[in-house]
Amino acid sequence: MISLEQLVTAVFAVGLRVSGVLLFAPVIGSSALPARVKVGLAVALTALLFPAMHVRIPLNGIAWLHVGFSELIIGIFLGLTTNIVFEGAQFAGQILGIQMGYSLVTVLDPTTQADTPVLALFYQMIATLIFLRLNVHHWLLRGVARSFELLPSGTMLSSGAVVKSALHSSSAIWVCGLQIAAPALLATMVADVILAFIGKASPQLPVMLIGVSLKSTLGLLTTIAALALWPGWFECHFAESIASMERLLRLAH
Repeated sequence: MISLEQLVTAVFAVGLRVSGVLLFAPVIGSSALPARVKVGLAVALTALLFPAMHVRIPLNGIAWLHVGFSELIIGIFLGLTTNIVFEGAQFAGQILGIQMGYSLVTVLDPTTQADTPVLALFYQMIATLIFLRLNVHHWLLRGVARSFELLPSGTMLSSGAVVKSALHSSSAIWVCGLQIAAPALLATMVADVILAFIGKASPQLPVMLIGVSLKSTLGLLTTIAALALWPGWFECHFAESIASMERLLRLAH
């Protein structure tokens, strides 16, 4: 027989992990969503997940604080791990913004409330649309439910292994960003080399003036041509982020 105190403690522990995920998860953790919506979602997910978890948390004060802190940290790391693809897309946009001459053009990003290069925001919006189209948010919610099977609430957390795994997973930001930006980046770099040879052969030509518009047009055309490949790229990267989340949980014991 579980006492009311044990029940409340266990529900609170599950809620802490879910809340940590919703703080940093892509799309559903966006600051553009009202706080009341995210709180309602956290309460709903906790109510759905808890009956199937059979969680029992020790009532010792120090042990409870450790468990509560561990649950929150686990949730935060899970949210950050699944947000890697979006950070990679934004990184790709920032690279191409410099290469194509759009680095000074900024707009207000509704998700961060900060000025962001226009190409970085464009890439992030495309990633969001593909995220929703592929139902990756369903993958994420199933991953949160599975996290309680791989790492039940109340398990002692190996913080060193978690941090090491999270830092290793964060390196995927560079790989993902470079892969997304590769077609347009390669096209504009080839244009730079050709313009350099033209400028050397004919110094009187205004290469600097035509170079910016040429690279901008070439980069946009290459990006449009590469859009057909983006769903496959993003699906692979989203699947890898979910796999990284499971590896993190296995190493957290």
